[in-house]
Amino acid sequence: MKLPRLLLRSIVLTLALGGLSGCSDDNPADSAGFAGLGQDAEGFQHAQPDQALTLPDDFPQQHAAHPDYRIEWWYLTANLKDAAGEPLGLQWTLFRQALMPPSERPAPTPWAADQLWMAHMAISQGEQHQVAERFGRSHSQAPLKTPQDNQAGVMISPFHAWLDDWQLKANEETDSTDFNSLTLTAYSGEGDARFGYRLKLTAEGPLVLHGVEGFSQKAANGQGSMYYSQPFWRITGEVTLNGDTKTVNGRGWLDREWSSQLLDARQSGWDWFSIHLNDGHKLMAFQLRGGGSDGSGGGDNSSADRQRNADYRSGTWITPQGDATPLATGEITLTPLATSAVAGRDVPTRWRLEIPSVEIDINIEAPHANRWMTTSVPYWEGEVHVSDRASGEPLGEGYLEMTGY
Repeated sequence: MKLPRLLLRSIVLTLALGGLSGCSDDNPADSAGFAGLGQDAEGFQHAQPDQALTLPDDFPQQHAAHPDYRIEWWYLTANLKDAAGEPLGLQWTLFRQALMPPSERPAPTPWAADQLWMAHMAISQGEQHQVAERFGRSHSQAPLKTPQDNQAGVMISPFHAWLDDWQLKANEETDSTDFNSLTLTAYSGEGDARFGYRLKLTAEGPLVLHGVEGFSQKAANGQGSMYYSQPFWRITGEVTLNGDTKTVNGRGWLDREWSSQLLDARQSGWDWFSIHLNDGHKLMAFQLRGGGSDGSGGGDNSSADRQRNADYRSGTWITPQGDATPLATGEITLTPLATSAVAGRDVPTRWRLEIPSVEIDINIEAPHANRWMTTSVPYWEGEVHVSDRASGEPLGEGYLEMTGY
């Protein structure tokens, strides 16, 4: 049974985002942390270092939902070009939020729901930036044999993740459950205002585990998430923008992450980078702002040192063959170089990223600042260009996500 859209939105905003957002436009970085991800998670299963993922033995079941964890997402970004060679960026994300711990869940009925779902899509080209959002609900114990059984959910045989008719699924000519060949379809609006895409995703490399065998630490106190990616997507298909449909091709990056307490309560948000370098290497790097350390670990303990140490950083260096090297917080230096006024905020849109252990010293710049996601939980997400810090030589492209500003 489906709820009327306005009623469902009200329920989602009240039950989920009220506890999920932890911030407001007036105070986008309060002490609860961005999206409430530093809030108490008692009763939920927690990501731990001893929950190591094993490739390929643990898959494809890890592509499915993990409802005993509080939060989860299937997150695709893509750097594409149209037939005229003009760059175009897009995002599609399916978020899952558990309403209550497993021990408190009601029996499944047509009206009972213990999982809320939110999906975002965006298309960006030049100064155009179109955004849409949808909401859904499900019960973790309800039978799930076809997508028609629930308004939103994830199946693994064959793989199918959806909210209404927005869907990421195994290609129909295959029975794939391993993420090697998928189709993504999502549209919003009507007539000249219609926008969306139908894309084919083909993996040209392996899945990559982040952190220590898939456990990605997010704070000095040890909490974190289970996290892996498919950074080797080759994408083809068509994109509709302003009622005009064009063929596209390019590269994509899909993240899978689940946790019950992603942030330390003192952390206000994150800056996350996914980079495709022209030589075939790939790089994931992030910092969680605040709460990483008390600054007592060395140095002159100046105010600037303490501020740097308060940010927790991590990353993964990926070879063209898919071999992954974890990067510790002390190996990564992220320095904002310029900010842009976006949606009433000052948002860093030009960065320097230094990782001496892999000989990286690069500038990362957003060519367009107006990539604010005007969704119920607002954030910045957009395409970036990568260049050598010393020479200015173009080195690649990618995506940047910034929350809590």
